[in-house]
Amino acid sequence: MQEQGHRILVINPGSTSTKIGVFDNDVSILEKTLRHDTDVINTFENIIDQYEFRKNAILETLDQEGFNISKLSAVCGRGGLLRPIEGGTYNVNDAMLEDLREGFSGQHASNLGGILAYEIATALNIPSYIVDPVVVDEMEPIARISGLSLVERVSIFHALNQKAVARRVAKDLGKKYEELNLIITHMGGGITVGAHKQGRVIDVNNGLHGEGPFSPERAGTVPVGDLVSLCYSGQYYREEIMKKLVGQGGLVGYLGTNDAVKVEKMIEAGDENAKLVYSAMAYQVAKEIGSASAVLNGKVDAIIITGGLAYGKGFVKEISDRISWIADVIVQPGEDELQALAEGALRVLRGEEKEKVYPGNVNVEATV
Repeated sequence: MQEQGHRILVINPGSTSTKIGVFDNDVSILEKTLRHDTDVINTFENIIDQYEFRKNAILETLDQEGFNISKLSAVCGRGGLLRPIEGGTYNVNDAMLEDLREGFSGQHASNLGGILAYEIATALNIPSYIVDPVVVDEMEPIARISGLSLVERVSIFHALNQKAVARRVAKDLGKKYEELNLIITHMGGGITVGAHKQGRVIDVNNGLHGEGPFSPERAGTVPVGDLVSLCYSGQYYREEIMKKLVGQGGLVGYLGTNDAVKVEKMIEAGDENAKLVYSAMAYQVAKEIGSASAVLNGKVDAIIITGGLAYGKGFVKEISDRISWIADVIVQPGEDELQALAEGALRVLRGEEKEKVYPGNVNVEATV
């Protein structure tokens, strides 16, 4: 029996660009990055005010590429900084739109994803979705305890890519994601290590700021007493400290670059300090993976390494040499967020999953 065709438009807004893709089922037939003039972007007082400008750019591009949008089955946008929710594909509803517009957990270009999807889809009388935003929170109560009663650990991580890679690897293993225990490490500008227990990320480091391995541009976990001393030294404003933690931390702070390829060239040229710092980053990633294995009681079906840094064979080997005793290491370099968004929408359109309702944690079983 021939599969019903579903044409899906996916939208991933960045600070000065909007990536779009058109998929026939899970096959990409168009992927483009629309780059926006920063002078134009800066004319908008708030990020959320850009939606009409970006919507017009998307529709004009689709028209120029010869796509008839009336043939779309759904539109799927990148999820923004919403309330903490469990993973899955969510229909864009009024409650979500309100939180995206107000920036419930902060203002970010990704907040435009759900709004753009809704605006385009509603005019066509088709559904709009978001999939696995960075605020996916499936942590168990014990994982939230930080040790300081005033602070609770929170879940902010590369949920979209981690969940998408988990499903692909599960399929390759002849299993369902919900049947496996996996440790997934996404290594990009930030690094997050998730303990996936039968389809739920029960513990993960906050990859934005505050926890885990240092990364190309983030400091990760640092000695807290020394950090407090820096904060009260009188040398830095709050914003300066935050920049040192996020943006100027990690490789940037030690080596002056967030480009792993440049660092590898520095090492090849005999830079011993670069070699030490790069190895230390691999060391900290391995430590975090080891911690995640304890979360899963040592019952780990596979360790998956993904993200841009996973292209570095030497870097990955340094990590693998330390943790391959835990479970088989599977390397899935890069990330394909447009594909992941299309796959999330497609699972709902095919009836493999039910769409979830925002807000609230709705436990949805995959249908057979």
